[in-house]
Amino acid sequence: MPNYLAPGVYVEETSFRAPSIQGVGTSTAAFVGPTLTGPTSGIPELLTSFGNFESIFGGFDNLTLVGNAADPKNTNYLALSVKGFFDNGGSELYVSRVFAPKGAGDAGVARSGAPADGTVVVTSRFPGSFGNETVTVELIATATKSVSGMPPGSVLAQAAAAGAGGGAGAGAGAGAGGGAGAGGGAAGFTFFTNGTTNAFSSGNTALASPVPDGVFLLTARVTTQGAAGQPAVYEGLGFDPNHPKYLGSVLGPNPPRHIDVLQNQIAFVIGKNLDAVGLVKALFPSMTGTPPTGTASFDMKNGNDGGEPTSSDYDAALARVEGLEDVAIVAAPGSSIFNAGKDIIASLITHVSKTRAYRVGILETPPNQLASDNQAVRSQIDSSYAALYVPWITTANPLAHAGNSAPTEISVPPSGFMAGVWARSDEKNGVAKTPANEVVLKAVSLERNITFAEQGALNPRGINCIRYFPDRGYRVWGGRTVSSDPEFMYLNVRRYLIYLEHSIDNSTQWAVFENNGPALWSRVKEAIDSFLFNEFKEGNLLGDSPAEAYFVRCDRTTITQFDLDNGRMICLIGVAVLKPAEFVIFRIGQKTAGARS
Repeated sequence: MPNYLAPGVYVEETSFRAPSIQGVGTSTAAFVGPTLTGPTSGIPELLTSFGNFESIFGGFDNLTLVGNAADPKNTNYLALSVKGFFDNGGSELYVSRVFAPKGAGDAGVARSGAPADGTVVVTSRFPGSFGNETVTVELIATATKSVSGMPPGSVLAQAAAAGAGGGAGAGAGAGAGGGAGAGGGAAGFTFFTNGTTNAFSSGNTALASPVPDGVFLLTARVTTQGAAGQPAVYEGLGFDPNHPKYLGSVLGPNPPRHIDVLQNQIAFVIGKNLDAVGLVKALFPSMTGTPPTGTASFDMKNGNDGGEPTSSDYDAALARVEGLEDVAIVAAPGSSIFNAGKDIIASLITHVSKTRAYRVGILETPPNQLASDNQAVRSQIDSSYAALYVPWITTANPLAHAGNSAPTEISVPPSGFMAGVWARSDEKNGVAKTPANEVVLKAVSLERNITFAEQGALNPRGINCIRYFPDRGYRVWGGRTVSSDPEFMYLNVRRYLIYLEHSIDNSTQWAVFENNGPALWSRVKEAIDSFLFNEFKEGNLLGDSPAEAYFVRCDRTTITQFDLDNGRMICLIGVAVLKPAEFVIFRIGQKTAGARS
């Protein structure tokens, strides 16, 4: 309570209502699986388009997880599934890369050589055979007549024959501002640096003013391969750590910008004995001409995509998304193709079933499965926090183009597409509606058509089918969980209860450490009651009145003295959740002309 000391009128703001409860999002997904490139540690980044994914994790090209290049295990199913997710209405996605080292100490990173104090080595930033490329560094020399306004850490060069500062030095190496040593490259040039000042010098010799002819500002241009496969060019790079675009910073192991950490595919490791001039000479030992020219090439080798992943590799990737509270859908597209597919399903179910995880997993079976095969997969799992879909979906193959032998169509696991369908249904209808009877966009066919009779065998076991209907397209024709509990048989029931629980959890954190008495109980009850009344008005709860649709109790009938003594406030909430009209039955009989109905 404020302490009033001086007489006067005091105006204070106060609230006469409990803090409102905001509904959480339900359409943000997280995928785990192998990719061409990208980080294998740290918190995954939020992606909002396939272009975002491509710029960090690469495109659709096949991987090299197993020796036989034609083995389906090398297909980049995660990239194809990300495309299916965004094509079907998904808008927010996290990707956690799975990487299985081929052996102890094998990081799978491509590099041009072993780092040393006086050398320059280029390494790929992330593991993958994608990093086995040639990186080119070009010397760019720009004639200058004035040094005014040049950034700190600039390097100038002048042919020794032109005077100003002397030519080749007599030592075995190059100093910070000296000319080329007898054992160094770039002989015949004098180099001037300005460090952190505005004055350029070569050793003890200052650059003449005005600047004489034949003086050139040196920068570097680096050409490499971007994650999407297109050339990535970095211009205007400096050779001195004081330069605002220092090569060893912009393209170093620890670039200053977070986006560079994700999207730059290479890192220059510069030996600690190399200063600005030493770096120029190490990169361009044969620079010649006026203006000076030079090119350096780094052939990167020994990068690999790792081996076939196991469930422990997926566990590590799933652990990276545990702390992402906005994730509501989790899938491991393509994981069923691996030998550890059944164990990966178990890992996924364990992940989504954790306390306060507030998410549901989308499961898949291996390709080319018959009804009995799908039933065998289903018989080994039981969880209300997961849904299983069959069959695989055939879509256009993005790798097919004129001049190659890739097939024009490719079968893709359904989990990525279904995550997009869930997100689209949530956006259009709300999470209380079962994400079924929805069109699967970008599907051109199914791996195998499931008949009405076959679905009659699969549906009661909680296996959701994707089916083709003439004139209605390819549709999701099931909305069940893989649970044996009839109370949580339907997917919308589980997801809607998660939505209610997560929303109430998030928006009532203010109540922690408040005095545990009737005033607090009343405010909490009011907040939850208002939230559920709105859900009732939206048509998400069953009943003709709020009293039939839900109840909220938070008083001495739910809180005992033992609870009070142990700091517990217990609120009892009941909701009547709508279940889908899975079986729509019309009963038709004959009647005589004069009979009454």
